[in-house]
Amino acid sequence: MDDYGVVLESGAVRFERLLPGPVERVWSYLTESEKRGQWLASGAFDLRVGGRTEMLFKHSDLTDETPPEVYRNVHENGVRSTGTITRYEPPRIIAFTWGGCDESESEVEFELVPKGGKVLLVLTHRKLASKAEMTSVSGGWHMHLGLLDGVLSGNPRRGFWSRFKALDADYAARYAGLPEPGQN
Repeated sequence: MDDYGVVLESGAVRFERLLPGPVERVWSYLTESEKRGQWLASGAFDLRVGGRTEMLFKHSDLTDETPPEVYRNVHENGVRSTGTITRYEPPRIIAFTWGGCDESESEVEFELVPKGGKVLLVLTHRKLASKAEMTSVSGGWHMHLGLLDGVLSGNPRRGFWSRFKALDADYAARYAGLPEPGQN
């Protein structure tokens, strides 16, 4: 399975990861603040359709590496993202709007599919407003899903910022020929 995300349609990317199971364990790392904070962002989720999501992205909780200047604030002080749960089917699917991080509101969906003792996680992020946002979001999800895999596998943390710069460049190259979302 290729770790790189793929473009589904204009403004939408999808990632797949085969993770150590069972599905209930992976679900807890998506929905419980303390566990989600180990790989993405902590924050309360009101677990019901229409419920509010709040995440605090503070990358200094995830890595000791010095961030690029453009990400210094999110690294040191954190940035909040809020949204609303639009689909909730435990322990298989959770989807929510994503906003509050200086970009337009988009939509994220996590789907979990049991595969023997493992779990296929399919993450889809839609309504991304520009190629620049698709690039940034793709590099971020790539890194964060790698952290999730490491946490679930019991592996030590990998570098974050040192790897993110290369991934950002890779995704920019991959998306270079695409039209801006919303354009034909």
